[in-house]
Amino acid sequence: MIQNNKSDKHMPSSDWRVAVTSRSFSNNQVLRKRLLKRFPNTTFNDEGKSLSGDELIRFLSGHDMAITALEYITEDVVANLPDLKVISKYGVGFDMIDLDALHRHDIYFGWKGGVNRRSVSELVIANAISMLRHVPAAHREVLSGTWRQHIGRQLTEKCVGIIGFGHIGKDLAKMLAPFKCEILAHDIVEFPEACAELNVKQTSLEDVLRRADVVSLHLPLDDSTRGMISAQCLSYMKHDAILINTCRGNVVDERALKEALKEGRLGGAAFDVFATEPPDDKELISLPNFLVSPHIGGSAIEAILMMGQSAIDGLEDAHEAIADNFL
Repeated sequence: MIQNNKSDKHMPSSDWRVAVTSRSFSNNQVLRKRLLKRFPNTTFNDEGKSLSGDELIRFLSGHDMAITALEYITEDVVANLPDLKVISKYGVGFDMIDLDALHRHDIYFGWKGGVNRRSVSELVIANAISMLRHVPAAHREVLSGTWRQHIGRQLTEKCVGIIGFGHIGKDLAKMLAPFKCEILAHDIVEFPEACAELNVKQTSLEDVLRRADVVSLHLPLDDSTRGMISAQCLSYMKHDAILINTCRGNVVDERALKEALKEGRLGGAAFDVFATEPPDDKELISLPNFLVSPHIGGSAIEAILMMGQSAIDGLEDAHEAIADNFL
């Protein structure tokens, strides 16, 4: 997706100065070679720094294009980068990018949704089975010297709720087919054809929460979804239900979640994302019915290559669009 309509003098791609803020992109030799072949004048984040604020501005300064990942691109950042013409997103979430600021400063935005969907879907399946079979709790007990059986449940024929039925939600529904699950979905957009094809019932948020044995979140973070899974929403869920979050941490009230887990009002939760990363609530992540991972939903080799190629494509599309404005 390319936004805005900025013209600048046409330069061959070899002259465009590109900055890559992402550490994982910078560390990937395949992506480096692909990018350098197209844009040889590229600066990588070889120091492996987590860039923000003034340090991010200094890194991007003097560059025409940028590939960014989890860095916050704010009004203050782009206002201090007069040379910047293009930002291409490495990854699918863009809640950390002020799109209005890009528009005001005539900066192209390259983005493609769903490029890491299979990587995230597989992590959801892994988390669902792990939590239903009490794997995290059993693992901790064995390490502490206790050897006892945990009686769990199969994923097969359970009711799974998917909140957010976009690229990842639909892919997850496909992966659940062999498990013969009843699948419920909630989204603000109606998807009658996809639901019919995937044998999914689209219903209300409350209905999903009340009926599902496993609830998986796949929402973008914006004003409408921030804090969406509140204490009240958690109270609708079955006492033995599992909540899985691989989208954005601020979608869930983490304090309310902790209390529900501690009091046995919720069976368990598996979170790959948090409001603050790394998470600062040590009590939450230490609970025996909580599984934590460090934002690895898209961190599969295959997904990294797909996300990286998508980001490179975003730069190429922008370069061609800018050139066309002159020709």
